[in-house]
Amino acid sequence: MFRLSLYRALPIVLALLSSLTLAGEPREQLHTLFDDYWAQATQEQVFFRTDPDAFRPAGKLPDLSPEGRERRREFNEAMLQRLAAIDTRSLDGQDAISARLFRYERETERNSYRFQDHLFPITSLFGYHSYFANAPANMPFATLEDYEQYLVSLADFPRYNREQIAALQAGVDSGFTQHCGALGGVEESIAQLLVADPRDSSLYAPFVALPDAVPESEHARLRERGERLIADFVLPAYRELLVFYRATYLPSCRVGVGIASIPGGDAYYDYLLNYFTTTDLSAREIHEIGLRETARIRAEMARIIERSGFQGSFRAFLDQLRAAPESYAKSAQELMEKTALIAKRADGMMPRFFGHLARNTYEIRNAPGRGAYYVSGPADGRTAGVYFIDAGSFQSQPLYALEALTLHEAVPGHHHQSALALELDLPAFRQPLYHAAFGEGWGLYAESLGREMGFYTEPASDFGRLTYEIWRANRLVIDTGLHAFGWTRQQAIDYLLENSALTEAEVVSEVDRYITWPGQATAYKVGELRIQALRQRAQDALGSRFDLRAFHDVVVGNGSLAIAILEDVVADWIEAQRAAQ
Repeated sequence: MFRLSLYRALPIVLALLSSLTLAGEPREQLHTLFDDYWAQATQEQVFFRTDPDAFRPAGKLPDLSPEGRERRREFNEAMLQRLAAIDTRSLDGQDAISARLFRYERETERNSYRFQDHLFPITSLFGYHSYFANAPANMPFATLEDYEQYLVSLADFPRYNREQIAALQAGVDSGFTQHCGALGGVEESIAQLLVADPRDSSLYAPFVALPDAVPESEHARLRERGERLIADFVLPAYRELLVFYRATYLPSCRVGVGIASIPGGDAYYDYLLNYFTTTDLSAREIHEIGLRETARIRAEMARIIERSGFQGSFRAFLDQLRAAPESYAKSAQELMEKTALIAKRADGMMPRFFGHLARNTYEIRNAPGRGAYYVSGPADGRTAGVYFIDAGSFQSQPLYALEALTLHEAVPGHHHQSALALELDLPAFRQPLYHAAFGEGWGLYAESLGREMGFYTEPASDFGRLTYEIWRANRLVIDTGLHAFGWTRQQAIDYLLENSALTEAEVVSEVDRYITWPGQATAYKVGELRIQALRQRAQDALGSRFDLRAFHDVVVGNGSLAIAILEDVVADWIEAQRAAQ
């Protein structure tokens, strides 16, 4: 009881003790503040603005009750009060960046408590149930302690599940539910986790082959305990979720497509655009950028079609490209091998474009049914990052887009940026930060960088790159169209069919993603355009003395940053280069 009371009272205690931390220099005060914040965040297991794909439970799962949410809100306020009492004007270098970034994050978190993010733990593509089921694939099971912590997580899942269901129920009560027409795959995503044999669950995978560091005398106990917890705790919780979804949530889904169809939804969408893009761009501005970029990229694609000698429409060219047998691997193994070859070529080009490379490496792993995505290794570097690709779907994964996909997910894209952030000598709170506009914008910039790295030499591959870029431009138009300008679901589907290279099934899945995850899809293109603009600014300012390797190191060498902060960091670097010259 005493420990629980102290835990709940910690934000108040920290506020009362804040005056005691003001002794010493501002830098010392600041780092004490960072350490206190990180200790509490680690205990809470809730990290504001992080990559949900990288969810790795460590013992007791997060407390998502209203009380836990209020506790974190109070703690966040205490952090802002303590930061305000520190004179940050004398700070420079990384300390100045850290102070500004910490304030930005805490102010954004303060704003988040006004809105409804916690009422949407499930989208058309993923949810807390699938993140939990996929977590073992991202975790370093190397020691007995790793397994003991994991057993605690399994045992705690029913409580965690009930709190998530309570949030879904609060959404039902307030009208903040997902749109009825966009929930096609949700029920199946839950049902497929309900295996008959707990040993067939992805959650049992860590127990199949235990590492040598775990004493053999413990193997039977761990396997038996893991199997029992999955059977008696996790699977019943999944069944509880499925019953709730069918009986309560789905019948209460919202009729309006856009989030603005709910009272208060327009303000929530404005918040989401700011959260995901880390800019002050309005929905109208983002929509117009998307229209301009779509027109520009379509013109580039038309030039490639013209040079190829093809006589026909844009859609006919796509149909021909999709129908060509050479556009696809002949087996899952061949797709993996071609992916690995592209990745290895990119690895070899990295020193020409970056002065600092990440120490940790990455592997390429099959991810049935999930498409392609990247998950970074843990901060301690015990396991590599993973570039997941659905090799089983080799017949629908076009090879002409494989270069762009691999550069985005591996290097110089997500792996390079994420792994480097974990290895930088920065305050712990900065290492797992994931700003979507920065991370996804860098991934999209990495695709375009492939031209300078010697990729896209074949017209089909260059066209494939543009199919990815126009897809991200389309997102700006559709996301804002749906949530700010009253577009129907069919209107969004028609627009994406007309302007992208996606199949009809892919288009439907994408539109449902945008409907159930408002704002997130705008981050990619907004971030890429800002990074490209920064490069152009640096080139214009420095002329022949512009060093591309140094520029890239500045962009990714400070961890994940909000766009406004990144722009100031690059501006300072430009001035430093001018002064040095």
